Amino acid sequence: MTEPDRPAGSAAPKSPRLLARSAQGAIAVAAVVEVIRAATLRASRLDPAGTSPNTAGLVSMVSVDAMTLATALFLVWFHRCRRNARVITPGVDLGSDAWAVMAWLIPLVNAWAPRGLLLATRRASSTDPTSAGRDDTLVNAWWVAWAGHFLTGAIGSLTGSPLPLLVIAEALTLTAAALVIIVIHRMTAAQSQALHAARADVMPAA
Repeated sequence: MTEPDRPAGSAAPKSPRLLARSAQGAIAVAAVVEVIRAATLRASRLDPAGTSPNTAGLVSMVSVDAMTLATALFLVWFHRCRRNARVITPGVDLGSDAWAVMAWLIPLVNAWAPRGLLLATRRASSTDPTSAGRDDTLVNAWWVAWAGHFLTGAIGSLTGSPLPLLVIAEALTLTAAALVIIVIHRMTAAQSQALHAARADVMPAA
């Protein structure tokens, strides 16, 4: 038995565990900081005298930095997963890697395209079909929270972010973050198991 197929000249596939842990931690921090930012900005609008502009500016800057780091780590992890998925499921068509990155960054597109990208990559990340339905449901639940976050944010920008809408928006932010952290965990575990099984098959032959 030979080693699983992979593009000529490419490195052997590796489990994305370290990237997954880094992305999960960064996403958790970014979500919490985003909630703090939203609360601080609302307090600043309602009571300008009671909130220092410097404080609001600092919180916003930290939120942007945290979100940028979380996005970068997530996309690096996702790129590794797509590369591994092509080895685990030879011949799978996952589309363009450039599109898989840009779809997360283009406004409006990033409200719907990531769902399909995650589903396709997750399905190609394991040879065990028994977990497919549960993982599809998990990705769909994340997408509902993710799209809901965009929708409530758009409505809030038009209505001045009333408190009930702000609470819903930030609850969706935390929910989406928690769900994508679970998605990262499950996809990483599935790939680690599949790659370990492939290496175990190669060793006796060697």
